[in-house]
Amino acid sequence: MMNTENPHNAPDCELEKWRLILGGNEADGTGVTLSEELMQVDASLAALYEFERTKSFKYGSEKKQGGQEGSNPSIARWLGDIRKYFPASVVNVMQNDALKHPELQKKMIFEPEILEKTEADVHLIATLMELGKLIPAKTKETARRVVQKVVEELMARLEQKTISALNGALDKSARNRRPRHSEINWDATIRKNLKHYLHEYKTIIPKERIGYGRKSKKSLKDIILCLDQSGSMGTSVVYSGIFGAVMASLPNVRTKMVVFDTSVVDLTEDLKDPVDLLFGVQLGGGTDINQALKYCQELVSKPDDTILILITDLYEGGNAQEMHRRAQEIVGSGVQLICLLALNDDGCPAYSHSHASEFAKNNIPVFACTPDLFPELMSAAIKKLDLKQWAGDHDIVLKG
Repeated sequence: MMNTENPHNAPDCELEKWRLILGGNEADGTGVTLSEELMQVDASLAALYEFERTKSFKYGSEKKQGGQEGSNPSIARWLGDIRKYFPASVVNVMQNDALKHPELQKKMIFEPEILEKTEADVHLIATLMELGKLIPAKTKETARRVVQKVVEELMARLEQKTISALNGALDKSARNRRPRHSEINWDATIRKNLKHYLHEYKTIIPKERIGYGRKSKKSLKDIILCLDQSGSMGTSVVYSGIFGAVMASLPNVRTKMVVFDTSVVDLTEDLKDPVDLLFGVQLGGGTDINQALKYCQELVSKPDDTILILITDLYEGGNAQEMHRRAQEIVGSGVQLICLLALNDDGCPAYSHSHASEFAKNNIPVFACTPDLFPELMSAAIKKLDLKQWAGDHDIVLKG
């Protein structure tokens, strides 16, 4: 919130804060009269947080000005003012609170002029994905621009980190201990054999040669992202789409993306354009994890070099017993199966504790992961490190 600190009159400052918190009803007990600017702050809070009681959103003048504010001028003005009075993090919270109300949701998203004024983030994208086909034609192009903006911001934040982490892990996994002369990695070989330095000859005896082997057109690793597209997984789907697109660009990785509810859809062909991919997701509906695992199982051609990332809260609507049998079968074949309860910055969501426990018994790590840690997770998986140890090193609590 804007700075209301007043070192010369601290008690009044505290009362003003309480007045804003309590809302100014007769029983608030502060007796404070707000300045004109704080009255505007109070009005922006009241417009949203008294909506539940009044079922009416009225903010400022309802009169249009030259037709520039669309059909909901009060919403447009409110969006402008909360940006003026609050930091971006608070603006995002207030917008997300507004989007929880269907009436406000329609006013904010279904009018292109207003949608353009919203603070775009992964939560807004998740809402657009959830609405899907309900978005009117006049707003779809604006919605696409909003999604494109967020995708570009996320790519700038995550792309290089992901490429560096995975390429480093892939190089190490491809290391050849019996390389031909043209395949020797001299830097790694010298470092490995420093202990074999002969002072009398002033040279190193390369008892162990290290190389990267000849380049192959075949993938070193197959990665399958299997995403639950129920409504609660919205932000995880957004981040998964970004990571999927980045990994699909790497030459030595074959990446596939599968989304599911009660049916399974393969979006691998859309990985080249994450915006198209996100618009291809329809959030909401039921959950059949067993059916999704069955589909992914059929995609596996080289189990020992396949990583399957299942992103779901594990609330199975299908055959739970068959789901566990299939998961155990996948792990038994040599596939690395990892279950992420969430891939976002929101923390661990509600999830099925019983299914998480059963997965853990079958040596399937179950935890929530932030986007910033995901590249390191994939690097650890490619190197086949102990993921329980990796999680512990990063203060991640394994579930189950």
